[in-house]
Amino acid sequence: MMQPVRRTSALKAASMHERFAHMNKAIDRFFHLSELGTSVKTEIIAGVSTFAAMAYIICVQPALLSGKLTGVSTGMPFSPLITTTCLSSAIGCFLMGLLSNYPIGLAPGMGSNFFMVFSVLTGCAAATGMPLGDPVVWQTALAVILVSGVIFLAISFTPLRKSIMLVLSPSMKNGIVVGIGLFIAYMGLKNGGIVSIVGGNLSLTASFTDSTTLIFIAGLIITTALMKRKVKGAILCGIGICAVIAALCGKMTVTEVAGIPADPSPLLFKTDLSTLMRHFLELLPLVFVCFFMDMFDTMGTVLGVATNAGMIKNGTIERLDRIFIADAMATVTGAALGHSTVTSYIESSAGTEAGGRTGLTAIVVGVCFLLALIFSPLITSLASCSVVTAPALVVVGAMMMGSVRDIDWSDCTESIPSLMIICGIPFTNSIIGGISLGLTVYPLIKLCTGKVKETGWFIWITAVFLGIYLCLLHA
Repeated sequence: MMQPVRRTSALKAASMHERFAHMNKAIDRFFHLSELGTSVKTEIIAGVSTFAAMAYIICVQPALLSGKLTGVSTGMPFSPLITTTCLSSAIGCFLMGLLSNYPIGLAPGMGSNFFMVFSVLTGCAAATGMPLGDPVVWQTALAVILVSGVIFLAISFTPLRKSIMLVLSPSMKNGIVVGIGLFIAYMGLKNGGIVSIVGGNLSLTASFTDSTTLIFIAGLIITTALMKRKVKGAILCGIGICAVIAALCGKMTVTEVAGIPADPSPLLFKTDLSTLMRHFLELLPLVFVCFFMDMFDTMGTVLGVATNAGMIKNGTIERLDRIFIADAMATVTGAALGHSTVTSYIESSAGTEAGGRTGLTAIVVGVCFLLALIFSPLITSLASCSVVTAPALVVVGAMMMGSVRDIDWSDCTESIPSLMIICGIPFTNSIIGGISLGLTVYPLIKLCTGKVKETGWFIWITAVFLGIYLCLLHA
Protein backbone atom coordinates (compact mmCIF):
# COMPACT_ATOMS: atom_id res chain seq x y z
CA MET A 1 0.00 0.00 0.00
CA MET A 2 2.92 2.34 0.62
CA GLN A 3 4.27 2.14 -2.93
CA PRO A 4 1.24 3.80 -4.64
CA VAL A 5 1.26 6.57 -2.02
CA ARG A 6 4.95 7.24 -2.60
CA ARG A 7 4.43 7.17 -6.35
CA THR A 8 1.55 9.67 -6.04
CA SER A 9 3.67 11.98 -3.87
CA ALA A 10 6.52 11.77 -6.35
CA LEU A 11 4.18 12.57 -9.23
CA LYS A 12 2.78 15.58 -7.34
CA ALA A 13 6.29 16.81 -6.58
CA ALA A 14 7.33 16.38 -10.22
CA SER A 15 4.20 18.18 -11.38
CA MET A 16 4.83 21.08 -8.99
CA HIS A 17 8.46 21.29 -10.11
CA GLU A 18 7.32 21.35 -13.72
CA ARG A 19 4.86 24.15 -12.97
CA PHE A 20 7.57 26.20 -11.28
CA ALA A 21 9.92 25.63 -14.22
CA HIS A 22 7.19 26.72 -16.64
CA MET A 23 6.51 29.84 -14.51
CA ASN A 24 10.21 30.72 -14.41
CA LYS A 25 10.41 30.42 -18.19
CA ALA A 26 7.38 32.68 -18.60
CA ILE A 27 8.89 35.27 -16.24
CA ASP A 28 12.21 35.00 -18.05
CA ARG A 29 10.57 35.62 -21.42
CA PHE A 30 8.43 38.55 -20.22
CA PHE A 31 11.23 40.41 -18.40
CA HIS A 32 14.11 39.18 -20.64
CA LEU A 33 16.06 38.00 -17.59
CA SER A 34 18.54 35.74 -19.42
CA GLU A 35 19.08 38.33 -22.13
CA LEU A 36 20.01 40.93 -19.50
CA GLY A 37 22.18 38.54 -17.50
CA THR A 38 20.06 38.26 -14.38
CA SER A 39 17.77 35.75 -12.64
CA VAL A 40 14.58 35.61 -10.59
CA LYS A 41 16.60 35.22 -7.38
CA THR A 42 18.81 38.21 -8.19
CA GLU A 43 15.79 40.36 -9.06
CA ILE A 44 14.06 39.47 -5.77
CA ILE A 45 17.16 40.40 -3.76
CA ALA A 46 17.44 43.65 -5.74
CA GLY A 47 13.77 44.48 -5.14
CA VAL A 48 14.07 43.93 -1.39
CA SER A 49 17.23 46.09 -1.36
CA THR A 50 15.45 48.94 -3.16
CA PHE A 51 12.46 48.71 -0.84
CA ALA A 52 14.68 48.83 2.24
CA ALA A 53 16.34 51.98 0.87
CA MET A 54 13.07 53.84 0.19
CA ALA A 55 10.71 52.43 2.83
CA TYR A 56 11.25 55.47 5.07
CA ILE A 57 8.63 57.24 2.96
CA ILE A 58 5.94 55.09 4.61
CA CYS A 59 6.67 56.90 7.88
CA VAL A 60 7.45 60.36 6.50
CA GLN A 61 4.65 60.79 3.94
CA PRO A 62 1.61 60.34 6.24
CA ALA A 63 3.20 62.46 8.96
CA LEU A 64 3.93 65.26 6.48
CA LEU A 65 0.66 65.31 4.55
CA SER A 66 -1.47 65.11 7.71
CA GLY A 67 0.50 67.89 9.42
CA LYS A 68 1.90 65.80 12.26
CA LEU A 69 5.42 66.50 11.01
CA THR A 70 4.94 70.27 10.86
CA GLY A 71 2.54 70.76 13.76
CA VAL A 72 -0.08 72.39 11.51
CA SER A 73 -3.03 70.19 10.58
CA THR A 74 -3.82 69.95 6.88
CA GLY A 75 -7.13 68.18 7.44
CA MET A 76 -5.95 65.01 5.69
CA PRO A 77 -6.59 61.90 7.84
CA PHE A 78 -3.38 60.31 9.10
CA SER A 79 -4.17 56.59 9.29
CA PRO A 80 -5.72 56.33 5.80
CA LEU A 81 -2.61 58.11 4.49
CA ILE A 82 -0.49 55.17 5.65
CA THR A 83 -2.67 52.77 3.69
CA THR A 84 -2.72 54.86 0.54
CA THR A 85 1.03 55.57 0.72
CA CYS A 86 1.66 51.84 0.42
CA LEU A 87 -1.06 51.38 -2.22
CA SER A 88 0.04 54.28 -4.44
CA SER A 89 3.69 53.18 -4.18
CA ALA A 90 2.84 49.57 -5.03
CA ILE A 91 0.74 50.59 -8.05
CA GLY A 92 3.51 52.90 -9.28
CA CYS A 93 6.08 50.10 -8.98
CA PHE A 94 3.82 47.65 -10.83
CA LEU A 95 3.25 50.17 -13.64
CA MET A 96 7.00 50.78 -14.01
CA GLY A 97 7.85 47.09 -13.96
CA LEU A 98 5.17 45.99 -16.41
CA LEU A 99 5.24 48.92 -18.84
CA SER A 100 8.93 49.82 -19.04
CA ASN A 101 10.76 46.74 -17.69
CA TYR A 102 13.11 48.96 -15.68
CA PRO A 103 14.29 48.24 -12.08
CA ILE A 104 12.93 51.52 -10.71
CA GLY A 105 10.83 51.85 -7.56
CA LEU A 106 8.20 54.57 -7.23
CA ALA A 107 6.56 56.28 -4.26
CA PRO A 108 5.39 59.78 -3.28
CA GLY A 109 8.49 61.85 -3.92
CA MET A 110 10.55 63.62 -1.29
CA GLY A 111 10.57 67.26 -2.31
CA SER A 112 7.29 67.11 -4.20
CA ASN A 113 5.51 66.15 -0.95
CA PHE A 114 7.01 69.20 0.79
CA PHE A 115 6.02 71.28 -2.23
CA MET A 116 2.43 70.11 -1.87
CA VAL A 117 2.25 70.94 1.85
CA PHE A 118 4.10 74.27 1.81
CA SER A 119 3.06 75.59 -1.60
CA VAL A 120 0.11 73.80 -3.19
CA LEU A 121 -2.00 73.64 -0.01
CA THR A 122 -1.27 77.25 0.94
CA GLY A 123 -1.88 78.35 -2.64
CA CYS A 124 -5.22 76.55 -2.72
CA ALA A 125 -6.16 78.08 0.64
CA ALA A 126 -5.36 81.56 -0.66
CA ALA A 127 -7.22 81.00 -3.94
CA THR A 128 -10.38 79.54 -2.38
CA GLY A 129 -10.40 81.78 0.70
CA MET A 130 -10.79 78.72 2.91
CA PRO A 131 -8.61 78.02 5.96
CA LEU A 132 -5.86 75.43 5.83
CA GLY A 133 -7.37 72.19 7.06
CA ASP A 134 -10.69 72.63 5.31
CA PRO A 135 -11.47 69.63 3.02
CA VAL A 136 -11.94 71.96 0.05
CA VAL A 137 -8.28 73.04 0.32
CA TRP A 138 -6.61 69.64 0.33
CA GLN A 139 -9.07 68.20 -2.19
CA THR A 140 -8.32 71.08 -4.56
CA ALA A 141 -4.60 70.48 -3.99
CA LEU A 142 -5.08 66.85 -5.05
CA ALA A 143 -6.79 68.12 -8.20
CA VAL A 144 -3.69 70.22 -8.94
CA ILE A 145 -1.52 67.10 -8.66
CA LEU A 146 -3.95 65.09 -10.79
CA VAL A 147 -4.02 67.64 -13.63
CA SER A 148 -0.21 67.95 -13.59
CA GLY A 149 -0.02 64.17 -13.94
CA VAL A 150 -2.49 64.16 -16.82
CA ILE A 151 -0.42 66.82 -18.62
CA PHE A 152 2.74 64.78 -18.03
CA LEU A 153 0.98 61.67 -19.35
CA ALA A 154 -0.27 63.47 -22.47
CA ILE A 155 3.16 64.93 -23.25
CA SER A 156 4.79 61.51 -22.71
CA PHE A 157 3.13 60.33 -25.93
CA THR A 158 4.58 63.22 -27.98
CA PRO A 159 8.06 64.40 -29.07
CA LEU A 160 7.38 67.54 -26.98
CA ARG A 161 8.74 65.84 -23.86
CA LYS A 162 12.26 65.85 -25.33
CA SER A 163 12.06 69.56 -26.19
CA ILE A 164 10.90 70.48 -22.68
CA MET A 165 13.69 68.46 -21.09
CA LEU A 166 16.30 70.47 -23.02
CA VAL A 167 15.11 74.01 -22.33
CA LEU A 168 15.79 74.19 -18.59
CA SER A 169 19.53 74.40 -17.97
CA PRO A 170 21.29 71.79 -15.80
CA SER A 171 22.21 74.52 -13.31
CA MET A 172 18.58 75.53 -12.79
CA LYS A 173 17.43 71.91 -12.46
CA ASN A 174 20.12 71.24 -9.87
CA GLY A 175 19.37 74.52 -8.10
CA ILE A 176 15.80 73.37 -7.51
CA VAL A 177 17.00 70.02 -6.16
CA VAL A 178 19.52 71.70 -3.82
CA GLY A 179 16.98 74.25 -2.58
CA ILE A 180 14.42 71.59 -1.73
CA GLY A 181 17.15 69.47 -0.11
CA LEU A 182 18.16 72.39 2.11
CA PHE A 183 14.53 72.94 3.07
CA ILE A 184 14.05 69.26 3.96
CA ALA A 185 17.22 69.34 6.07
CA TYR A 186 15.91 72.43 7.86
CA MET A 187 12.69 70.57 8.70
CA GLY A 188 14.76 67.72 10.12
CA LEU A 189 16.79 70.09 12.28
CA LYS A 190 13.59 71.76 13.47
CA ASN A 191 11.91 68.47 14.41
CA GLY A 192 15.12 67.32 16.06
CA GLY A 193 15.07 70.30 18.42
CA ILE A 194 18.25 71.76 16.94
CA VAL A 195 16.82 75.01 15.55
CA SER A 196 13.58 76.96 16.00
CA ILE A 197 12.10 80.39 15.38
CA VAL A 198 12.77 82.68 18.36
CA GLY A 199 11.61 86.29 18.21
CA GLY A 200 11.03 85.98 14.48
CA ASN A 201 14.58 84.76 13.84
CA LEU A 202 16.02 81.30 13.23
CA SER A 203 18.02 80.36 16.32
CA LEU A 204 20.10 77.47 17.63
CA THR A 205 18.11 75.84 20.44
CA ALA A 206 19.92 72.51 20.83
CA SER A 207 20.64 71.44 24.39
CA PHE A 208 22.50 68.32 25.48
CA THR A 209 20.24 68.17 28.52
CA ASP A 210 17.19 67.73 26.27
CA SER A 211 16.34 64.14 25.36
CA THR A 212 14.90 65.20 21.98
CA THR A 213 18.23 66.70 20.93
CA LEU A 214 20.16 63.64 22.14
CA ILE A 215 17.82 61.27 20.26
CA PHE A 216 18.27 63.29 17.08
CA ILE A 217 22.07 63.43 17.31
CA ALA A 218 22.30 59.71 18.09
CA GLY A 219 20.01 58.87 15.17
CA LEU A 220 21.96 61.12 12.79
CA ILE A 221 25.32 59.61 13.76
CA ILE A 222 24.03 56.04 13.50
CA THR A 223 22.32 56.62 10.14
CA THR A 224 25.42 58.30 8.72
CA ALA A 225 27.65 55.46 9.94
CA LEU A 226 25.35 52.86 8.37
CA MET A 227 25.36 54.75 5.06
CA LYS A 228 29.16 55.00 5.11
CA ARG A 229 29.34 51.23 5.59
CA LYS A 230 26.89 50.82 2.65
CA VAL A 231 24.31 48.99 4.76
CA LYS A 232 21.20 48.23 2.71
CA GLY A 233 18.29 50.35 3.96
CA ALA A 234 20.52 52.54 6.14
CA ILE A 235 17.89 55.28 6.47
CA LEU A 236 15.17 52.81 7.47
CA CYS A 237 17.52 51.14 9.97
CA GLY A 238 18.34 54.58 11.38
CA ILE A 239 14.64 55.31 11.89
CA GLY A 240 14.23 51.96 13.66
CA ILE A 241 17.18 52.51 15.99
CA CYS A 242 16.05 56.08 16.66
CA ALA A 243 12.60 54.73 17.56
CA VAL A 244 14.10 52.29 20.08
CA ILE A 245 16.05 55.13 21.72
CA ALA A 246 12.94 57.34 21.77
CA ALA A 247 10.91 54.53 23.37
CA LEU A 248 13.57 54.01 26.05
CA CYS A 249 13.50 57.76 26.77
CA GLY A 250 9.71 57.72 27.08
CA LYS A 251 9.18 59.87 23.94
CA MET A 252 7.33 57.18 22.01
CA THR A 253 4.91 54.39 22.89
CA VAL A 254 4.29 51.34 20.74
CA THR A 255 1.02 49.57 21.54
CA GLU A 256 0.84 47.30 18.50
CA VAL A 257 3.27 46.15 15.83
CA ALA A 258 0.90 44.59 13.30
CA GLY A 259 -2.79 44.91 12.53
CA ILE A 260 -5.45 45.59 9.94
CA PRO A 261 -4.69 48.59 7.66
CA ALA A 262 -6.88 51.68 8.03
CA ASP A 263 -9.80 52.22 5.67
CA PRO A 264 -8.51 54.34 2.75
CA SER A 265 -11.97 55.53 1.63
CA PRO A 266 -11.68 59.04 3.25
CA LEU A 267 -8.97 59.78 0.67
CA LEU A 268 -10.11 57.87 -2.40
CA PHE A 269 -11.16 59.94 -5.43
CA LYS A 270 -11.45 63.20 -3.44
CA THR A 271 -9.89 65.41 -6.11
CA ASP A 272 -11.98 68.59 -6.34
CA LEU A 273 -11.71 69.42 -10.04
CA SER A 274 -14.68 71.82 -9.98
CA THR A 275 -13.00 74.13 -7.45
CA LEU A 276 -9.75 73.94 -9.40
CA MET A 277 -11.55 75.02 -12.58
CA ARG A 278 -13.14 78.00 -10.77
CA HIS A 279 -9.70 79.22 -9.66
CA PHE A 280 -7.73 77.86 -12.59
CA LEU A 281 -5.83 81.07 -13.46
CA GLU A 282 -4.61 81.47 -9.89
CA LEU A 283 -3.63 77.81 -9.52
CA LEU A 284 -2.22 77.25 -13.01
CA PRO A 285 1.37 78.16 -11.94
CA LEU A 286 1.17 75.42 -9.28
CA VAL A 287 -0.06 72.90 -11.86
CA PHE A 288 2.77 73.96 -14.14
CA VAL A 289 5.48 73.64 -11.48
CA CYS A 290 4.18 70.24 -10.29
CA PHE A 291 4.32 69.03 -13.89
CA PHE A 292 7.88 70.02 -14.64
CA MET A 293 9.14 68.98 -11.19
CA ASP A 294 7.81 65.48 -11.87
CA MET A 295 9.30 65.39 -15.36
CA PHE A 296 12.75 66.64 -14.34
CA ASP A 297 12.82 64.46 -11.23
CA THR A 298 11.98 61.40 -13.30
CA MET A 299 14.60 62.22 -15.92
CA GLY A 300 17.31 62.75 -13.31
CA THR A 301 16.45 59.54 -11.49
CA VAL A 302 16.35 57.49 -14.68
CA LEU A 303 19.72 58.85 -15.78
CA GLY A 304 21.25 58.04 -12.40
CA VAL A 305 19.83 54.52 -12.15
CA ALA A 306 20.51 53.65 -15.80
CA THR A 307 24.09 54.91 -15.57
CA ASN A 308 24.68 52.98 -12.35
CA ALA A 309 23.31 49.81 -13.93
CA GLY A 310 25.17 50.27 -17.22
CA MET A 311 21.89 50.34 -19.14
CA ILE A 312 22.61 53.37 -21.34
CA LYS A 313 23.38 52.23 -24.89
CA ASN A 314 24.93 54.57 -27.46
CA GLY A 315 24.21 57.51 -25.19
CA THR A 316 20.46 56.84 -25.13
CA ILE A 317 18.02 55.29 -22.68
CA GLU A 318 15.82 52.67 -24.27
CA ARG A 319 12.05 52.81 -23.72
CA LEU A 320 12.27 56.30 -22.19
CA ASP A 321 8.75 57.05 -23.40
CA ARG A 322 7.44 54.02 -21.47
CA ILE A 323 9.26 55.16 -18.33
CA PHE A 324 7.61 58.58 -18.57
CA ILE A 325 4.19 57.02 -19.24
CA ALA A 326 4.50 54.72 -16.21
CA ASP A 327 5.65 57.60 -13.98
CA ALA A 328 2.85 59.90 -15.18
CA MET A 329 0.21 57.20 -14.68
CA ALA A 330 1.57 56.67 -11.15
CA THR A 331 1.14 60.40 -10.43
CA VAL A 332 -2.46 60.34 -11.66
CA THR A 333 -3.21 57.21 -9.61
CA GLY A 334 -1.47 58.65 -6.56
CA ALA A 335 -3.57 61.83 -6.70
CA ALA A 336 -6.73 59.71 -6.92
CA LEU A 337 -5.54 57.91 -3.77
CA GLY A 338 -4.88 61.18 -1.94
CA HIS A 339 -1.17 61.82 -2.41
CA SER A 340 1.38 64.25 -3.74
CA THR A 341 3.32 63.39 -6.89
CA VAL A 342 4.31 59.70 -7.10
CA THR A 343 7.66 59.54 -8.87
CA SER A 344 10.77 57.45 -9.52
CA TYR A 345 13.22 57.06 -6.63
CA ILE A 346 16.97 57.49 -6.90
CA GLU A 347 17.20 54.89 -4.09
CA SER A 348 16.50 52.37 -6.86
CA SER A 349 20.28 52.41 -7.35
CA ALA A 350 20.44 50.15 -4.27
CA GLY A 351 18.66 47.51 -6.31
CA THR A 352 20.81 47.91 -9.40
CA GLU A 353 23.91 47.58 -7.22
CA ALA A 354 22.45 44.26 -6.03
CA GLY A 355 22.13 43.11 -9.65
CA GLY A 356 18.60 44.21 -10.55
CA ARG A 357 18.25 44.85 -14.27
CA THR A 358 14.57 44.36 -15.13
CA GLY A 359 11.05 45.37 -14.19
CA LEU A 360 10.81 42.29 -11.96
CA THR A 361 12.82 44.28 -9.40
CA ALA A 362 10.14 46.99 -9.45
CA ILE A 363 7.40 44.36 -9.07
CA VAL A 364 9.13 42.98 -5.96
CA VAL A 365 9.34 46.51 -4.51
CA GLY A 366 5.60 46.90 -5.07
CA VAL A 367 4.86 43.60 -3.31
CA CYS A 368 6.98 44.74 -0.35
CA PHE A 369 4.92 47.93 -0.07
CA LEU A 370 1.74 45.84 0.06
CA LEU A 371 3.23 43.61 2.77
CA ALA A 372 4.14 46.74 4.76
CA LEU A 373 0.42 47.45 5.20
CA ILE A 374 0.38 44.76 7.89
CA PHE A 375 2.61 46.96 10.08
CA SER A 376 0.39 50.06 9.99
CA PRO A 377 0.12 50.33 13.82
CA LEU A 378 3.91 50.41 14.17
CA ILE A 379 4.19 53.02 11.42
CA THR A 380 1.57 55.12 13.24
CA SER A 381 3.71 55.07 16.39
CA LEU A 382 6.86 56.00 14.47
CA ALA A 383 5.23 58.89 12.64
CA SER A 384 3.63 60.28 15.81
CA CYS A 385 7.10 61.02 17.22
CA SER A 386 8.64 63.59 14.86
CA VAL A 387 12.17 63.28 16.24
CA VAL A 388 12.30 59.66 15.06
CA THR A 389 12.20 60.68 11.38
CA ALA A 390 14.14 63.93 11.85
CA PRO A 391 17.61 62.41 11.17
CA ALA A 392 16.22 60.78 8.02
CA LEU A 393 15.13 64.19 6.72
CA VAL A 394 18.60 65.65 7.27
CA VAL A 395 20.22 62.68 5.51
CA VAL A 396 17.83 62.93 2.54
CA GLY A 397 18.50 66.67 2.42
CA ALA A 398 22.25 66.04 2.36
CA MET A 399 21.83 63.59 -0.52
CA MET A 400 19.88 66.16 -2.52
CA MET A 401 22.42 68.88 -1.68
CA GLY A 402 25.01 66.87 -3.61
CA SER A 403 23.59 68.35 -6.81
CA VAL A 404 25.24 71.68 -5.92
CA ARG A 405 28.44 70.43 -7.57
CA ASP A 406 26.66 70.30 -10.94
CA ILE A 407 25.77 74.00 -10.96
CA ASP A 408 27.95 76.09 -13.29
CA TRP A 409 29.35 78.54 -10.73
CA SER A 410 31.73 80.03 -13.33
CA ASP A 411 28.78 81.52 -15.26
CA CYS A 412 27.02 84.23 -13.23
CA THR A 413 23.96 84.07 -15.50
CA GLU A 414 23.48 80.50 -14.28
CA SER A 415 24.84 80.66 -10.73
CA ILE A 416 22.95 83.74 -9.50
CA PRO A 417 19.43 82.55 -10.50
CA SER A 418 20.34 79.12 -9.07
CA LEU A 419 21.43 80.75 -5.81
CA MET A 420 18.14 82.68 -5.73
CA ILE A 421 16.31 79.36 -5.77
CA ILE A 422 18.64 77.68 -3.25
CA CYS A 423 18.35 80.54 -0.75
CA GLY A 424 14.78 81.45 -1.62
CA ILE A 425 13.20 78.10 -0.78
CA PRO A 426 14.36 77.77 2.86
CA PHE A 427 14.55 81.52 3.61
CA THR A 428 11.00 82.21 2.40
CA ASN A 429 9.71 78.94 3.88
CA SER A 430 8.13 78.32 0.46
CA ILE A 431 9.31 76.00 -2.29
CA ILE A 432 7.22 77.68 -4.97
CA GLY A 433 8.39 81.05 -3.65
CA GLY A 434 12.05 80.17 -4.07
CA ILE A 435 11.50 78.60 -7.49
CA SER A 436 9.55 81.67 -8.58
CA LEU A 437 12.37 84.02 -7.55
CA GLY A 438 14.93 82.12 -9.57
CA LEU A 439 12.94 81.29 -12.68
CA THR A 440 11.44 84.77 -13.12
CA VAL A 441 14.83 86.51 -13.11
CA TYR A 442 16.64 83.82 -15.12
CA PRO A 443 15.41 84.70 -18.64
CA LEU A 444 15.65 88.44 -17.89
CA ILE A 445 19.30 88.05 -16.86
CA LYS A 446 19.98 86.08 -20.05
CA LEU A 447 18.25 88.79 -22.10
CA CYS A 448 20.22 91.64 -20.50
CA THR A 449 23.56 89.84 -20.89
CA GLY A 450 23.07 89.00 -24.57
CA LYS A 451 22.52 85.29 -23.93
CA VAL A 452 18.83 85.13 -24.77
CA LYS A 453 19.54 82.30 -27.25
CA GLU A 454 20.32 80.08 -24.25
CA THR A 455 16.70 80.32 -23.17
CA GLY A 456 13.66 78.78 -24.81
CA TRP A 457 9.93 79.30 -25.04
CA PHE A 458 9.37 77.04 -22.03
CA ILE A 459 11.50 79.25 -19.78
CA TRP A 460 9.63 82.40 -20.78
CA ILE A 461 6.22 80.78 -20.32
CA THR A 462 7.33 79.49 -16.90
CA ALA A 463 8.56 82.97 -15.92
CA VAL A 464 5.23 84.52 -16.93
CA PHE A 465 3.21 81.98 -14.98
CA LEU A 466 5.34 82.31 -11.87
CA GLY A 467 5.26 86.10 -12.16
CA ILE A 468 1.46 85.89 -12.21
CA TYR A 469 1.63 83.63 -9.16
CA LEU A 470 3.73 86.17 -7.23
CA CYS A 471 1.40 89.02 -8.21
CA LEU A 472 -1.71 87.07 -7.14
CA LEU A 473 0.01 85.92 -3.95
CA HIS A 474 0.73 89.44 -2.76
CA ALA A 475 -2.55 90.79 -4.09
